[in-house]
Amino acid sequence: MTRINGYTIEPEANLSRAKLSGADLSGADLTGANLIGANLSRAKLSEADLSGAILIGANLSGTLPIGADLTGANLTGAILSEADLSGADLSGANLTGAILSEADLSGANLSGAILIGANLSGTLPIGADLSEADLSGADLSEADLTGADLSGAILIGANLSGTLPIGADLTGANLTGANLFGANLTGANLFGANLTEANLSEADLFGANLTGAILSEADLSRANLTGAILYGANLTEADLSGAILIGANLTGAILSEADLTGANLTGAIVKNTILDTKETFLS
Repeated sequence: MTRINGYTIEPEANLSRAKLSGADLSGADLTGANLIGANLSRAKLSEADLSGAILIGANLSGTLPIGADLTGANLTGAILSEADLSGADLSGANLTGAILSEADLSGANLSGAILIGANLSGTLPIGADLSEADLSGADLSEADLTGADLSGAILIGANLSGTLPIGADLTGANLTGANLFGANLTGANLFGANLTEANLSEADLFGANLTGAILSEADLSRANLTGAILYGANLTEADLSGAILIGANLTGAILSEADLTGANLTGAIVKNTILDTKETFLS
């Protein structure tokens, strides 16, 4: 048992609204602790065990929980802006409505985490594990998702405009109605992803794998799909006006009622492709 700033630091401690700003809690055992509304801004939490802790509305801005264990923690509405969460374990944690803007999530484990409506704008989840995470309505604008694992993630209505998910794994992800305007999805794996009504206007999907993806009514206007694999993809009523599909593989793809006005399909593979379109101008 340790005392810091007059507070007892131990498992299941009652630290509700505790003032621990700047405190050194490295390696501390706070499993199951009550930290509701606590001020932990700029605290050092490296390798600390906060598994199952209740951090609802807590302030963790600018903290250093590098490698910390936050599995199953409740961080609903918590402030984690500019926190260094690189390598931290947040698997199964509840981060509903949390503010993580500009946080470093490189290599962090957020598999199965709940991030509904969370603010992750400008974050650095490079190589992070977000598989099966629920990011419905989350703001991921300008986030660097290079190499991140988002397989099976729920991103319904999420904002991913200006993101950098280069080489990210979005296999089977649900991106229904998501905003991916201008996103860099070069080489991303979107195998079987659901992108119904998603906004991919001006997105860079160079070499992306969209095999079996659902893109019905999606906005792909002026998108770069050079060399993309759209084998068996459903593009019913999709907007592909001005899109670049040079060398793209559209084998077995469904383009019923799709708008290909001004699209460039030079060298594209259209074997067994359903091309029942509104207007088709092949460059």
